[in-house]
Amino acid sequence: MKSCRIVIRHPRKGEAQARQRAASSKEPVLWVIDSEQWPRACLRAELIERGYDPYGFITIGDALDSLSRGAPSKPELIVVELRGQNLTKQSIEAIRNLRIPTIVLGGSAELNEPLVQQQKWEVVLKRPVSLGKIADVVQKILSKDRTAA
Repeated sequence: MKSCRIVIRHPRKGEAQARQRAASSKEPVLWVIDSEQWPRACLRAELIERGYDPYGFITIGDALDSLSRGAPSKPELIVVELRGQNLTKQSIEAIRNLRIPTIVLGGSAELNEPLVQQQKWEVVLKRPVSLGKIADVVQKILSKDRTAA
């Protein structure tokens, strides 16, 4: 008969209080919508490093579907990379109807689309743009919203 060792660890003094404080000070939830995995993953990593709780989605439809499934909580800010998105009037209106600040990223072709130009976005960033710049803009918008509240 094989034996196994079981270790029962009791929480150290103050550990439980630290966990409670961390749970009560929720990080702002963000959505990162990008059809390409690595840019999405790298931006999420940068935002996590800055203390945010970013959820990644491949398409705008995936992000909107997650609300109906009740998976992540409603975001405080959305970052959308337009490259690879099947933009329709309905998908843009659905994002705009959430009334959440939205940062739009794109190249000349995507940003010149009439559907995109007709909307009032929080910030429009034209590629090439660094992850640090995007994270700085996120931080600026969310800190502005917190001071206004």
